[in-house]
Amino acid sequence: MVKPFQCFPVLLTAALLLVRPAVAGRLTLQLEHGWGDVPLEVGKVAGRVAGRPVTVTRLAYLLSQPRLLTEGGEWVGSGGWVAYVDAGRGRTRCVLEGMPPGRYRALRFDVGLVEAVDRVDPAQRPPGHPLHPDVSGLHWGWRGGYVFLAMEGRVRRDDGEESGWSYHLAGEPCRGTVEVAAELDLQSAQVMSLRFDAARLFGAVHPIDPEAEPVTHAAGDDPLADRLAENVLRAFSLRRVWPDAERAPDVVAGETVARVPAMLAGKVPAHFPQVAWPADNEPVPDGVALGERLFRDVRLSGNRTQSCASCHQEAAALSDPRRFSPGSEGQPGRRQAMPLFNLAWKPSFFWDGRSPSLRHQVLQPIADPREMHSSPEEAVRRIAEDESYREEFGRVFGSPGVDAGRLALSLEQFLLTKISGRAKIDRVLAREAEFSESEARGFALFFGENDPGHGMRGADCFHCHGGAHFTNHQFADNGLDADGQRRDEGRFAVTGQESDRGKFMVPSLRNVALTAPYMHDGRLATLEAVVDHYNAGLQASAGLDANLARHRARGGLGLSAAERADLVAFLRTLTDVELEKR
Repeated sequence: MVKPFQCFPVLLTAALLLVRPAVAGRLTLQLEHGWGDVPLEVGKVAGRVAGRPVTVTRLAYLLSQPRLLTEGGEWVGSGGWVAYVDAGRGRTRCVLEGMPPGRYRALRFDVGLVEAVDRVDPAQRPPGHPLHPDVSGLHWGWRGGYVFLAMEGRVRRDDGEESGWSYHLAGEPCRGTVEVAAELDLQSAQVMSLRFDAARLFGAVHPIDPEAEPVTHAAGDDPLADRLAENVLRAFSLRRVWPDAERAPDVVAGETVARVPAMLAGKVPAHFPQVAWPADNEPVPDGVALGERLFRDVRLSGNRTQSCASCHQEAAALSDPRRFSPGSEGQPGRRQAMPLFNLAWKPSFFWDGRSPSLRHQVLQPIADPREMHSSPEEAVRRIAEDESYREEFGRVFGSPGVDAGRLALSLEQFLLTKISGRAKIDRVLAREAEFSESEARGFALFFGENDPGHGMRGADCFHCHGGAHFTNHQFADNGLDADGQRRDEGRFAVTGQESDRGKFMVPSLRNVALTAPYMHDGRLATLEAVVDHYNAGLQASAGLDANLARHRARGGLGLSAAERADLVAFLRTLTDVELEKR
């Protein structure tokens, strides 16, 4: 078991670099990730463990508690600093500001968080903070606390099939300290390059076979997690130190509280993560009313027969009860219409994430030949012909004129007000209601891990559908189609990256009882069918999510009919009380 502040010095020393002072007290850590001597490519085969090919699909971790060793032998540091590193997302650079200028002989930092920081309510973190749950995706959600390190992937078995492995370290026993010997002169800004060797997680101290030991657990005694935590501390090594020529920013942004728009005061649940509302388009009553009018106006479609509301219906949580939404001219749709709520928290839009913002997204269906089959320019022309619209636009924007940008901003204002966070589960957690016995069992299954070898019979849903929004806002291959059988390549069509083939956005499960049919193509008609898919219907594919691949290799989750019914009962508690009244 790794004890706090247990140190493993790295026996490499960098030469002292003397440069003209630039930004005193600033140290930038640059993390490089590799497998042995080879750079690590997330999503591709990295190397071999116990003779079997291993792919790393995720490598993310939290660093904290930096301390520098002075020439006089004293450790000085910053207790409030936290960094989030993610090899797959390219988050490999973190800046340590405000250290006392001077010469130092070593750096220490923790992998993990002290308990007082680990247990702070994540909803209090400002947007952009490394511990904001929507930034790192490392908060355990309803279970509380953070995952200090998440490493997941697949391993090819002797029979040629791929299984998954999922290693998560959390809790005080898994926190440890790395010490790196390095000569630093922080009279000027410097960069320290560190290497993280992922191969050492499988054998730096303790040999670990991902095929034989595919999962760690964050609760109770877990010898595998303890062994892995020791290996992690030996994965870091020093590459080099050099002067940082970058000029410090003119203004260093502090932690600020995200201000909820006045119109939405009292409507954003306190347990939701803070979010950066668009500073240039705060929802106001007139703007929201204009956006709602546009949302329901058939003049936005080419033949004046279809509005946004035609495919995003209130009774279906602003989704479409049809498998595919037909276009305004009867064109066959290609994907199921996603529900529209809690959009301020979404980092991208559409099943493949091709739109980076809500104001960009709202114009796309207007121009899509499969949908409204018009153009923003034509929609603007029609709207501008209406005198009442011209008056509304002038009142909302403070000057006359209708254009595509203003049209998009109006729709954005309206859609930002669609907030859903008052379901039975929210009332239960606030102690305003109680689960039925079946719902309570379903809750335990949803947030429980599935590992029969250790007596765990959960459904493992929370790995992708955790947190206040019941989504990790990421893209995943959830085993709908085997390689060579899929008709829709998903995220791959946007990024061109082979590792994204067959991946789609993980949707929120809030209001899921109202948003049938399910999946990107609406192929599953009921919640029961969805649970059956994850229980025993996963298909093999090169990009299958590592946690799902682990279950598939064992023949599925193995949930009984009664357990599957309990899980569905819990999913029905995610319906907003306001929508239940409709």
